[in-house]
Order: sequence, then structure tokens, then C-alpha cells
Amino acid sequence: MTSRILRWATGCVAALAAALLAGGVTLSYADRHLMRGSGWDFASVVEDLTFVAVPVVGFVLASRRPRNKIGWLFLGMGLVLGLGFFCWRYGERGLAAPGSLPAARTAAWFQNWVFAIPIAGFAFLLLLFPTGRLISPRWRPAAWYVAGASALATAAFVVRAYRIRTAPYTSLNQGWYSGSRAPDAILFSAALLVGVGAVAVRFIRSSGEERLQLKWFMTAAGLVVATLIPLAVVPQMRTVTSLTESTLKVTFSLALVFLYAGIAVAVLKYRLYEIDRVISRTLAYAIVTGVLAAVYAGLVLLATQVLTLTSQVAVAAATLVAVALFNPVRRRVQRRVDRRFNRAGYDADNTIAAFAARLQDATDPDAVRSDLVATIHHALEPAHVSIWTVGPTG
Repeated sequence: MTSRILRWATGCVAALAAALLAGGVTLSYADRHLMRGSGWDFASVVEDLTFVAVPVVGFVLASRRPRNKIGWLFLGMGLVLGLGFFCWRYGERGLAAPGSLPAARTAAWFQNWVFAIPIAGFAFLLLLFPTGRLISPRWRPAAWYVAGASALATAAFVVRAYRIRTAPYTSLNQGWYSGSRAPDAILFSAALLVGVGAVAVRFIRSSGEERLQLKWFMTAAGLVVATLIPLAVVPQMRTVTSLTESTLKVTFSLALVFLYAGIAVAVLKYRLYEIDRVISRTLAYAIVTGVLAAVYAGLVLLATQVLTLTSQVAVAAATLVAVALFNPVRRRVQRRVDRRFNRAGYDADNTIAAFAARLQDATDPDAVRSDLVATIHHALEPAHVSIWTVGPTG
């Protein structure tokens, strides 16, 4: 009965968040189509998916792992994001045409501070990940500090956002962006740093399954940071096109979705062992891409500046060389990366390759059987191994 009630509650919260997000997306589309003469573009669709992914992940985790607070945090953040997103679009449309929608100023005021709540929720998520509990009772003061800092920062947002209810409409975000935000940024940054410190301490102390869970989270978080840096820096350049900025936004949104998925995989403990393979493959292809890009650029410059060839010939020749080098470079780089980041898989592959080489010259069935058992134990470490053989038939 309790499990049914929990599933019903998680389903209701997720459905409400989805309905609010759907309403916000509909208002966004109507605003783009009717007032600006354009509909959705790919970047806006991907950005909307980052909002939708939060309650979806929360529903999956809360229904599958109801005792783990991570799922309930995701559900709460998804509900707040859905409400904030709907109020954002509702207030934007209502304030753009005063009198067209009731309570538009209230919706705009609400969305100007409500997005502070998911930031606080993420700080708590860092403190509790992946078990849903604090590392130890000694971390209770840290949890109280995160709660106090987040409450003060949210209160500051609420007070400052109130101006939008009295001031003339100039910008939907005037409550969020007006005035000095240094105290809010300091409080939220401090709360998030405490959460990051908790993750680091867990990783140092962890082993086995918990370390794999933390690897999933840290890999996804590193990808988010790697996409956030160019998104923050590149738009400040004068030569940046709208296509480049849109591409960066899409990349960052996809990285956020990957972060949510990584947290879900870690909490559900689904195929955790694959994280070492994911890390090694990601690093290997990143290194190969960088090496081939450098080779390509160097060959083009050499052909055009030194050998004075035409640009078309230089590009074609450099492309052919890069294609020819791809597989040899990838194999070398993958071998070195596996040796460092996927040692278990690297050793298992070498063990199986050595067994295959010995098998070519083996003639004694008993020796092959013993060698096979020893190889399986060394590569996979199973609890039990059984081998069935078929004898010769008359």
C-alpha cells in the first residue's frame, strides 16, 4: 500500500510539472509565432528539453528508489522549474501587452526569484549524492549552513524581485538582474562549494560500487563545465555569429541532460562498470580529434604558405592525410588511454589476446581446459566456472 501511494504521489508531481512545462512551451511558441513571426528553432527545443528532463529523472528515481532522497530532490526541483518556466512565459507575454493576461505582474515577480530554489536543491543534492544521506553526522552543520545560505540568498531575490510589481515594465528580468547581486552570488557559491567538497570527500573515501557511482557524476559534471566555459567566454567576442552562439547553447543543454542521466544511472546502479569505458573512449576521441585537427591545419598552412599550392588542393590533400591517419592514431591513443583510465578492460583484453595466441598451437584438450579456466578467472574473476565438453562420437 505504501509503495502504491508513493508511486501515485510521484506520478502526480511529475504530471503537474510536465503540465506546467507544456503550458510554458505553448506560450513560448505562441509568442514566437504570433508576435515575432517565427516558430520553434532547434536550440529552443533542446533548451526546453533540459527543463523537461528534471521531473522525468525525478519520477524514475523516486519510483524506483523511494528511500533515496535524490529522486525526491529532482521531483521538487522539476516542479519548481515547471512553475517558474510557466510564470516566465506567462509574465513575458502578459507584460509585453499590458492588460492582455491577468496577474501577469505577479507571475513575472514569482519567476524572478523562484529559480533560486533549484540552485539550493542542487547544493543539497551534492551533499547527499549518491546514497541520499550525509557522509556522517559530522556533516550536519554543513547541511544547516547550505540551508541557511540558500534561504538568505532566496530571500534577497524575493525582496529585489518585488520591484517588478511597482516599477513600470522595462524588462521581464528587472527583478532578477537589478541592483547588486554580489551577496546572492557569494551565498549560493559558498553553498555549492560545500556540496562540491562533500563529493570530493566521498570520492577520496570511496571504493568499489560507490566510486563508480561518483565517477559517473564527475564525468558528466566535467562535461557540463567544459561546455559552460566557452558559452560564457565566446559570446563576449565581437566576431561571434548567432549560429555559433546557438550551437554553444545546444551543446550546454545536451551536457545538462547528460548530467541528469549520469545521476540517474549512478543512483539506479545500472551498468556502472561501463563508466571506465565511457571515460577512456571520450578522452581517446578528444585527443585524436585534437591531434588530427592540428595535423590538418599544419598541412594546409604548409601547402599554402610554403609550397604555394592552391587552397583547394591543400584542403583535399590535408583531408586525405587526416583520414589515412585516423585509425592508426586512434589505436595508439586508445591503447595508452585504456592503460591509464580503463586498466581492468585493458588487462582483460591483453589476457584474452594472449590466450587466443596460445590456443592456435595447443593440441592437448586438458591443457586447453585448464588454460581457459585460468584465463577466465584472471580476466573476469567469477565465483564459479563450469565447462561442458562433448566427447568424440562413434
